[in-house]
Amino acid sequence: MNEPASPLAKRRVKISALGTYVPPRLLTNADLERMVDTSNEWIMERVGIRERHIVDKGVSTSDLAVEAAKKALAQRGIGPSDVDAIIVGTVTPDMLFPSTACLVQHKLGAQGIWGFDLSGACSAFVYAVQTGAQFVATGAHKRVLVIGADVMSSIIDYTDRATCVIFGDGAGAVILEPAQDDSVGLIDFIHEIEGSGGCFLYMPGGGSLHPSTHETVDRKMHYVHQDGQQVFKFAVRKQTEACLKLLERNGLKGSDIDAFIPHQANLRIINATAERLGLRPESVIVNIDRYGNTTAGTIPLAMGTAIEQGKLKKGSLVLMASVGAGFTVGAALLRWAY
Repeated sequence: MNEPASPLAKRRVKISALGTYVPPRLLTNADLERMVDTSNEWIMERVGIRERHIVDKGVSTSDLAVEAAKKALAQRGIGPSDVDAIIVGTVTPDMLFPSTACLVQHKLGAQGIWGFDLSGACSAFVYAVQTGAQFVATGAHKRVLVIGADVMSSIIDYTDRATCVIFGDGAGAVILEPAQDDSVGLIDFIHEIEGSGGCFLYMPGGGSLHPSTHETVDRKMHYVHQDGQQVFKFAVRKQTEACLKLLERNGLKGSDIDAFIPHQANLRIINATAERLGLRPESVIVNIDRYGNTTAGTIPLAMGTAIEQGKLKKGSLVLMASVGAGFTVGAALLRWAY
């Protein structure tokens, strides 16, 4: 099939390596049953999660990001200074400043490069991939290291059963560089934000509007606040709409997709989207049961799962999709490069 020209037509960009990392400590549904009024049956039925990985005290987002980055660099057989820039997608930076990208650069020992953080919530990884791709597509950079990492346990209220069962900690990193030909690489993308939905999923404390005080801490304003029903409805509708539009303008159907890699927020959202897109069941990548919602880490972690399952091979047609706080919406189409 002849694929149409895309926003990346200057130079096709590929993902040349992937690295993932989750902390070793597990938080299971049985553990949560002892912490809040919930049950394994309820969690599995509502969100499809049986366990999630949680950092130990003192382990930060940059630590997870560095471990994932090291694996990606090792897979590609290059050193930290062989990339030109680092983009870190996260909503749980180590601190407001310096950026997590600065901390990752220092910990990796990458000299002579630049970087920055990107805040897109659960869409941060797909946003960061497309941002990094522009630098490579234009010829400004040869290689860009893109990382999605979050320590969600740092902003979760473990007395709130509506949110504490959902989230885990994790990270994934990819290396972007020019494709030798147009048979592989990023093809097209659609991104959108809808700020009117910000009130349904947010963390109200800690910014310039509500700086940290005893009052903001007492009112639990530094934790995730979510209206689950509103988020669910928006996620199913907009994730489906973005994917359909992307498929249609590239002359594709859901059945053409070899691997659908969605944000792992809720198994019911994943299944509803897959059904509406007409995807083959075997093409849908699901690992939410093992990791929970790691926000910016979910899609690269799911890429790793797809590779483990033999569903990502050179030339595989891949559809990535996400919806996150903001609201943010992202979808991308690519052919896997290795």
